[in-house]
Amino acid sequence: MLSLSYLSDLYLRYIDDYSKEVCKFELRGRQFPSSNRPDLMGVVNLSAESWYRESVALDVEAAIRKAKILYASGADLVDIGAESSLSYASRVDEQEQLKLVIPIVKELSRSAKIISVETYHLEVAKACFKNGASILNLTKGNQGKDFFRVVADHDGAVIINFVSGKNVREVEPIPLPEDPLTLLFPYFEKRLEEALSCGVTKIWLDPGLGFYYPNLLDGPTRIQRQMEIFLHTFRLRKLGWPICHALPHAFECFQDEVRTAEPFFAVLALLGKTDLLRTHEINKVLGVLKTMQIFSKNKLPKD
Repeated sequence: MLSLSYLSDLYLRYIDDYSKEVCKFELRGRQFPSSNRPDLMGVVNLSAESWYRESVALDVEAAIRKAKILYASGADLVDIGAESSLSYASRVDEQEQLKLVIPIVKELSRSAKIISVETYHLEVAKACFKNGASILNLTKGNQGKDFFRVVADHDGAVIINFVSGKNVREVEPIPLPEDPLTLLFPYFEKRLEEALSCGVTKIWLDPGLGFYYPNLLDGPTRIQRQMEIFLHTFRLRKLGWPICHALPHAFECFQDEVRTAEPFFAVLALLGKTDLLRTHEINKVLGVLKTMQIFSKNKLPKD
């Protein structure tokens, strides 16, 4: 059972990391991360095989409408994805992704909205930046310098995902060390070195908790790891860059109430000092965020 004593021990063990500042940057005239609260990323999935049905848009018009609703509901940016990350989902090649994504990016960019595109295809990344996207949500595991050069050339931002494998659709079994961040530090240090050498100055780091690793299909094992990384997230601040988290579903626990899973994980992510929350449930997560902001740090009783 998650307890206050666990949180206290975690905080005291890594107290020096908790207060570390991360880099701030400007994107389309707006500063990230926000100074007073985490930012929210809504999701539009263009694949009919995406499991989160409420995020799926089956044509360009529906996707544009859904994205506009997300912005109006409180999303600071919206992530567009053309291919499901499910292991059994159909692959969507570069040309099909371009056909699906570019009309949406063009339309949304006309209103100066901040758009993120999730892909591991280089030509898709190039075309999306050219047509008004601001962020590459990079789900490629290695050899990312060509992608980083594209980001730098357009003065854009990148979300560097932790991926064990070639890309999100070709993942490999992942070790499960006692310290949940053991794999993340060396991975991100290497990717950061590459990105910075290419001139990228706007970066989020994402531990990739929503990816379908073959040895993490067991519900309790996966959920345990996800919870640990959420709570340990503040330790990644010593790398110097803000952290993005995709909020998972934990269907095995929530079942018929699976749409309340992301708000629950948002609490853990906020306790771990996450800077950007990627969620299919903008309204619910925004409610969690507002509620937690009400609680004042000065409310401890005096001796």
